[in-house]
Amino acid sequence: MPIYEYEPLSGDCGRCNGRFEVFAKLSDPELSHCPHCQVPVRRAISAPAVHSGTAHLLDDKRAASRGFTQYRKVGGGVYEKAYGDGPRYISDDGGPTSVD
Repeated sequence: MPIYEYEPLSGDCGRCNGRFEVFAKLSDPELSHCPHCQVPVRRAISAPAVHSGTAHLLDDKRAASRGFTQYRKVGGGVYEKAYGDGPRYISDDGGPTSVD
């Protein structure tokens, strides 16, 4: 569901602060009045949020600092910790294991 932004046709209220957002289905009718102060409104055009490149993705160091742990399969049902907290190896049964 998209987020629609609305702005008053004239004036504004302290609660809306000029513009407000509404989380609505595509099939929902467009609002004609503010739901709080009943001032007439129109839907505003706003810039979409677009991410380019990989800067928005978590790298291993940032993910670990935020409490995530990732394991990578090393074979035979054994997984080795790539980053984060926890045992160095785990097995398919979910328990810690030792690898010689």
